[in-house]
Amino acid sequence: MEASETDAPAGTRRAATSSAGADLETLTRVVERVRSNIKKVIEGKPDVITSVLIGLLAEGHILMEDVPGVGKTMLSKSLARSIECTVRRIQFTPDLLPSDVTGVSIFNQNTREFEFRPGGVFANIVIGDEINRASPKTQSALLECMEEHQVTVDNATYHLESPFMVIATQNPIEMEGTYALPEAQRDRFMLRLSIGYPVEASEIAMLDSHTQTNPLDDLEPVTDAAEIRKLIGIVNQIYVSDAVHRYAVALTSATRRSEELTLGASPRATLHLVRAAKASAAMTGRDYVLPDDLRTLARQVLAHRLLPSVESSMSGRNTGAILDGIVAQVPVPEGTR
Repeated sequence: MEASETDAPAGTRRAATSSAGADLETLTRVVERVRSNIKKVIEGKPDVITSVLIGLLAEGHILMEDVPGVGKTMLSKSLARSIECTVRRIQFTPDLLPSDVTGVSIFNQNTREFEFRPGGVFANIVIGDEINRASPKTQSALLECMEEHQVTVDNATYHLESPFMVIATQNPIEMEGTYALPEAQRDRFMLRLSIGYPVEASEIAMLDSHTQTNPLDDLEPVTDAAEIRKLIGIVNQIYVSDAVHRYAVALTSATRRSEELTLGASPRATLHLVRAAKASAAMTGRDYVLPDDLRTLARQVLAHRLLPSVESSMSGRNTGAILDGIVAQVPVPEGTR
């Protein structure tokens, strides 16, 4: 990339730089509109909102894990309401069937042919509420659509429109009536977020705004699916140097060699880490990724994919703490742009 920029005429380089700058200005302006819209409903959680927007622009899926009642579903709905696109909500329950998620072919007596009835995943934004209350068989119905943006039913393949994003909420697995997500399912989620309890001032403000009316009722879209697709295209053009690529691989490779882990990060995790870093860089107005972007996102992108060893679990070490130690040990490349 650097060589081609050097060889290009000066006017062409200036035009390309100006165009990229204009694109990033458009992206940051739209992102701020969506962020401000969500803040009308979710009080005092700017970092969580930023992470959700990173997932949207990086074409990733988000797993929100926290105790009941802290606003996981409310945050998901706020994002969905802020974008004028198709939205479906799936309430995962023990009796939910895979066909309820993907769809089913039904025989039409009049036409004497089978007709496909789309399931809950046929939308731009799919909210999977309490995903770990459904059986592992039903959870696995999401695997193909999350990875390949398509659904196969009765040997027929149906493509899902872009943007396509699954925002799943789950309660901690030690709570009653939950099933642990299988490793293959967790690996499909780009980011795992925890909202946490609000600070006292935010909770007081919530009591004032949420007890009289539902703030979601007054939330209007501030962008649409077509504009989000354009922003995703801008994020895809963010530059990542070879040194940063090597650093991303070094981080994930280190998890695979760690004696404290029985399962390290997959190559899909490396790809997700870089894609999320590109979205994060674009949202800050940068057209290139820094190692700090990877380090900042490492816990959200990698921790939920790892499995601690028996010894680590017995000593009380969770995957987040183990990952922090690994990231601290991997040398950071200097002068990367």
